[in-house]
Amino acid sequence: MKNKMIMLSAVVFALFASCKNDAQTAASNSAQTEEYAGKEIGTEHDAEIDKLISQMTLEEKIGMLHGNSMFANAGVKRLGIPELKMADGPLGVREEISRDNWAPAGWTNDFATYYPAGGALAATFNAEMAHKFGSSLGEELRARDKDMLLSPAINIVRTPLGGRTYEYMSEDPFLNKKIAVPLVVGLQEKDVMACVKHYAANNQETNRDFVDVQIDERTLREIYLPAFEATVKEGKAYSIMGAYNKFRGEYLCENDYMLNKILRDEWGFKGVVVSDWAAVHSTAKSLKSGLDIEMGTPKPFNEFWLAEKLIAAVKSGEVSEKEIDLHVKRILRGLFHIKAMGGGTRAKGSIATEAHYKDAYEIAAEAIVLLKNENNALPLKLDGVKSIAVIGNNATKKNALGGFGAGVKTKREVTPLEGLKNRLPSSVKINYAEGYLERYDEKNKGNLGNITSTGPVTIDKVDPAKIKEAVEAAKNSDVAIIFAGSNRDYETEASDRRDLHLPFGQEELIKQVVAANPKTIVVMIAGAPFDINEVSAKSSALVWSWFNGSEGGNALADVILGKVNPSGKLPWTMPKNIMDSPAHATKSFPGDKTVNYAEGLLVGYRWFDTKNVAPLYPFGYGLSYTTFALENAKTNKTDYAQNDVIEVSVDVKNTGKADGKEVVQVYTSKSDSKVTRASKELKGFKKAAVNAGSSETVTIKVPVKELAYYDVTSKKWVVEPGKYTIKVGTSSRDIKKEIAVTVK
Repeated sequence: MKNKMIMLSAVVFALFASCKNDAQTAASNSAQTEEYAGKEIGTEHDAEIDKLISQMTLEEKIGMLHGNSMFANAGVKRLGIPELKMADGPLGVREEISRDNWAPAGWTNDFATYYPAGGALAATFNAEMAHKFGSSLGEELRARDKDMLLSPAINIVRTPLGGRTYEYMSEDPFLNKKIAVPLVVGLQEKDVMACVKHYAANNQETNRDFVDVQIDERTLREIYLPAFEATVKEGKAYSIMGAYNKFRGEYLCENDYMLNKILRDEWGFKGVVVSDWAAVHSTAKSLKSGLDIEMGTPKPFNEFWLAEKLIAAVKSGEVSEKEIDLHVKRILRGLFHIKAMGGGTRAKGSIATEAHYKDAYEIAAEAIVLLKNENNALPLKLDGVKSIAVIGNNATKKNALGGFGAGVKTKREVTPLEGLKNRLPSSVKINYAEGYLERYDEKNKGNLGNITSTGPVTIDKVDPAKIKEAVEAAKNSDVAIIFAGSNRDYETEASDRRDLHLPFGQEELIKQVVAANPKTIVVMIAGAPFDINEVSAKSSALVWSWFNGSEGGNALADVILGKVNPSGKLPWTMPKNIMDSPAHATKSFPGDKTVNYAEGLLVGYRWFDTKNVAPLYPFGYGLSYTTFALENAKTNKTDYAQNDVIEVSVDVKNTGKADGKEVVQVYTSKSDSKVTRASKELKGFKKAAVNAGSSETVTIKVPVKELAYYDVTSKKWVVEPGKYTIKVGTSSRDIKKEIAVTVK
């Protein structure tokens, strides 16, 4: 949760939710993650747990329900109950901090692997990579003797300006859940708890501490809850984090509808609900509404809402001791289940190993997106190339630590410049120029304590000397590569960006370098969309990378030089203009004390495609160094019953000269629906590796229940009978084949 923080309302993380296998709700999830099924917390230790609880004092019980240090509750040493030890970790296990404040603990053995951010993981469109991510990170947690990872963060990307867009995965609920479930399963297989966050509707940093989110029920169920539901029902997540904001008038850490009625009663969640840090506002109400553990920022731990105030509430009769026992039992079940107590051999850990750096590399390599490649400018051919200009502050910028949020202390973060040095032959001279200065207006940097939309304010005036140096380097080199974009100090938790502009005067730099050397490749390093209209128009080759982990620079060099054929796809829509994005087109972001999600179901590409608004680059888009043809797309039947599975098969033919990977995407639509629907919705995808000149048949299973909409009147998922169109393509805008099917 926070890096440089003090006693503000702080950190982040959030929550998560999911489900019990009843037919109604199962409709919103399912499909391609059958092989990733979590193991549910059981009741086999209940007799032992009940005996422990009977021996505990009231004070000992309540000590387990709130933070007793920055990242742990209180254990009960005399009964052999350990602390529940938590760690931040969307990018890897956070460095150890002091027990009672945010200062680093100063350990020398808490270096960890820096993994690609959530946006990068989603861009792989590969569930296997998500499982690898979770499993690898789980081993690192165990090496640090942690019990719970405060991750993954799976809130929907509602606005491109969101400060945590880099960390959240996608604008699409289906892609979110298909990446989140295997990540949770992989993590929990290592005997640690995933704490899925931030539950729920936590889609902006602006006023996040108090903003009241208003969403209609159908939109809530179809857009904002499916990933949480899937991580509960399929991934069997052991913990959920409650968000900061309000939902329909009630804070989410004391929201009976969300925590009790949906999460526990409907979805059958059996795990622990943890608050985001300092997100609790009541004692009896939060406890009765489903919160189990209150965590927070530095104030005396006994002053927390679920500390001395709760002891007083029990003694006054406002809260029963039976209620306390219920929450303690949930925590103890979790500790027994991950073998933190009760015996059993717990998974062994390892951290910052070559094996884990390799995992980070593989994810990073599959995440990089090729946006433009005129005249086959990439991969870079080195014949006759004696010098390369490497330009841009981002060529050397490190992002493992930075911003207002959880980072990673790592011994290895390969920068793009280092990656090129590692991969280029010694005969090629690198001429480096910084190009632009990363500078901020210190008087107007944005008040992080206020959590506003002011964001860090950048100084965008170019430095003439830096531009001149860059232009000279470009002129005197055979090829130029500009590393532009953003960083984790500019894209950060606790503030949304003001707009989509490229900071630090980079547009002017790119314009002058391209003019000086037409053989210029532009690489964007960022976690969220930017206004790159001009950059895209002027450059012949454009690559999108991310905050891409310990091996990010090596992966990027391998893509640029052709050792790796890029196969990443955009997990969100790149708009031409911020006002084209639905939350902005409807003037409903950021709200003030209340934010009404006026776009309803039409989030992301659903809006662009339904409203016929042209994006700069669409959802699911990404090029390759080879070409693919999708042929013989068909379904296994034409008529389906409600419980059937639609099997879509297609031959993916590599028609180019390089081996590569293509992501087949299956969207569905129903033009004559009696309810409002988006023009298309993602319902299946699969990444296929195909050698040059070869063909592979890909089969994607779409359960008919995935076609359901949430009927507000009956409070059930309903599959509307009639004709549906199955659309097979390689992005939301590149549909190669349409197949009509009928559901009875």
